[in-house]
Amino acid sequence: MGATRFLTKTLDRVSTEMSLHVLAYNLKRVLNVLGSGALMATMKA
Repeated sequence: MGATRFLTKTLDRVSTEMSLHVLAYNLKRVLNVLGSGALMATMKA
């Protein structure tokens, strides 16, 4: 994902940071598979 170290220190914050990394990765994959028009239509529904 391109991140080498976590920017936060406590376990709760590291967990949140990792969740954001995974969410960004998954959104990029969906955007590549569906395209931006289909993604926006799906998010509006």
